[in-house]
Amino acid sequence: MANKNKKQNQTTPKESEISLKGTFISVMLLGVFILALWFGSYALFLSR
Repeated sequence: MANKNKKQNQTTPKESEISLKGTFISVMLLGVFILALWFGSYALFLSR
């Protein structure tokens, strides 16, 4: 009985690859946004 549940919960490599690609792009965009905020704040600090 436990073996049946284990096989049903496994995902194919293709499905997890797609999810990770979207996650990677989202994290990279968030990182670029945070870096832009930091550099913008630093530039504002230097200009004052």
